[in-house]
Amino acid sequence: MKIDASIITRNPADASLIASRIEKSGFDGLFTFEGPHDPFLPLAVSALNTSKIKLITSIAIAFARNPMLLANIGYDLQLLSKGRFIMGLGSQIKPHIEKRFSMPWSSPAKRMREMIQAIKSIWDCWENGADLDFKGEFYNHTLMTPLFNPGKSEYGLPSIYLAGVGPLMTSVAAEVADGLMVHPFHTTQSLNKITIPAVNKGLQISNNRDFKISVGVMIAAADEQQELDKAIEGLRTQLGFYGSTPAYKVVLEEHGWEDKHLELNKLSKQGAWDEMSKLINDEMLEKIAVVGSINSAKDQIYERYSKIAERVAPTFFNPNAEAPFNFIKAFNERP
Repeated sequence: MKIDASIITRNPADASLIASRIEKSGFDGLFTFEGPHDPFLPLAVSALNTSKIKLITSIAIAFARNPMLLANIGYDLQLLSKGRFIMGLGSQIKPHIEKRFSMPWSSPAKRMREMIQAIKSIWDCWENGADLDFKGEFYNHTLMTPLFNPGKSEYGLPSIYLAGVGPLMTSVAAEVADGLMVHPFHTTQSLNKITIPAVNKGLQISNNRDFKISVGVMIAAADEQQELDKAIEGLRTQLGFYGSTPAYKVVLEEHGWEDKHLELNKLSKQGAWDEMSKLINDEMLEKIAVVGSINSAKDQIYERYSKIAERVAPTFFNPNAEAPFNFIKAFNERP
């Protein structure tokens, strides 16, 4: 099981030193997310300052872009990293796609299936010389002249991982993508009862024996109680936000926590963020996230995910920026 580290920068140029340290510290990959900055640029910088670790978007918002644009970015980052890029894609939610990105939203699982199929069709044209003749309900790509065809890549094509929470998108991931990115808002129970069955359903269509699973995990881990308390405080706030979002209520429903979602959703519309965190009790905290000492956290990670996931992508809520490095040292020293 491989452990990846998040890289968050205010300036893509800062990624060079951070990425180098992440690689030297023993992580297997680094990942960006699409927040206030573009997720691809820090990986381009990181590619030039590392040589072994995987470079991953976790995630880039697919519906804010089109298949041709993503095909180009994926091809070039694979080239720049010498074969180390994983393109992690996600759908986001309707308000952001329509109101922030001014892009169309409809039938997200169906659209995402077609998006990935279109990207792979474009890559097939470049890599194998196939005619570009993709005609779908949402995307059409039928023109590729020699001037715009980069040709066969010496490093092969990148993998595409798809983020999924509910069974529909999860099944699409196993059907057309190379891997699944499990959202960090999950429990062991929701993984076993919702995620894995949906993956198996998609694999019945694709028969992809090399399909991989990467699990996002929220962690509050420290040996000092004061630091741990601070991390838990931030973690409760994040869980309150996720729990208020309709897209993630399927996880709460699995545990009979539907009322929590309704309360959190109501408070979110009132902007009562401090009140929301108070609704996250210890049971929810411990089932959804990983909480405890550094050694306890590494044991929990291994116990929960070693038989399910190829990769784990932890997000630490510690105020101490050294927390990820303390964790990976302990994890790599396990028997």
